[in-house]
Amino acid sequence: MVTIDRGDAFDPDCPTRLVLDRVGDKWTVLVIDALSDGPLRFTQLRDRIGGVAPKVLTQTLRTLERDGLLTRTVHAQVPPRVDYEVTELGRSLSGPLAALTDWAETHVGRILRAREEYERATAEAARG
Repeated sequence: MVTIDRGDAFDPDCPTRLVLDRVGDKWTVLVIDALSDGPLRFTQLRDRIGGVAPKVLTQTLRTLERDGLLTRTVHAQVPPRVDYEVTELGRSLSGPLAALTDWAETHVGRILRAREEYERATAEAARG
């Protein structure tokens, strides 16, 4: 069993980088946020997120379950019902991800304008 009290993200061999890769993924951010208000079924989750392919959502959910950020509960009924819910560890991630999402929504206009300005300046420089 691996036990690490605290990682070092600047150490290229530290597994913290794997965690950052997981929590920095847009689908992780959206899944954790969507589940922050309570459990959802796969279809509800897919509809809430919007624009995610079922295969990608399935892969994301499996990875988040493996990492202990959510649970998958199968209810014995016909048709089978599966609910997804964030764990305590996943809930501890909700606040930081909500802050990141809020920052992105607040600054998206500035980012898009900066991109346009950069592309325009790059195009002008290429023309000489």
